[in-house]
Amino acid sequence: MAGSCNNVGPVARMRPCVARHLTERKDTMDILAAAKQRYTAKAYDPTRKVPEETMRQIYDLMRNSPSSVNSQPWHFIVASTPEAKARMAKGTPAAFAYNEPKVLNASHVVLFCARVDADAAHLDKLLAQEQADGRFRDDAAKAGQAKGRLGYVNLHRYTQKDLPQWLEKQVYIALGTAMLGASALGVDTTPMEGIDTRALDAEFDLHAQGLSSLVMLSFGYRAGDDFNAALPKSRLKEEQVFTFL
Repeated sequence: MAGSCNNVGPVARMRPCVARHLTERKDTMDILAAAKQRYTAKAYDPTRKVPEETMRQIYDLMRNSPSSVNSQPWHFIVASTPEAKARMAKGTPAAFAYNEPKVLNASHVVLFCARVDADAAHLDKLLAQEQADGRFRDDAAKAGQAKGRLGYVNLHRYTQKDLPQWLEKQVYIALGTAMLGASALGVDTTPMEGIDTRALDAEFDLHAQGLSSLVMLSFGYRAGDDFNAALPKSRLKEEQVFTFL
């Protein structure tokens, strides 16, 4: 139950539950404000850079994003120098030229990549990290985690036959986390699916690493002439998107 620290295991009891209760309402309001003020920047001020300590917070948010069975099938390529952003801009050829300024003028650009398979090497790496982080109380718990995760991987590989798409869905969770977190830190963002993924896969030799490019996200501060900044946010009404049983 959200907000409860009573019926939890020994590891969870070590978390700062009291502090969380004291700040829970404030944090909730801050998150809502960040969601409401977030928008897609259409133009960036090329003279302004996001401080590295701020970007480090965003990177941590991305790395700590949730994923199904803790699969973490992502890899993030970060560009912050003119040379690195020029490489990223190779993914915005003629058909996507409208996105090139959002790459070159942004402070930082991150290419979100997805694993094309959850192979044994990746699953072993996950299990080893979980053990190092103290996730297992005994060997039986470790074996149960390994079996359960492999079961879901095989479900998507052999039964539903959508393993790459399932892995990509996890990466999009990290994308949403990054955008909300950036907004809370006063940083503007632009998610871009209008990119040439084949060109980016080749530029960064992603297939050799078992990866494919998925979506790009720019970070920075809006330009004064960004028309989208002055437009009101538009969302469907609650009754149109929720069904309460």
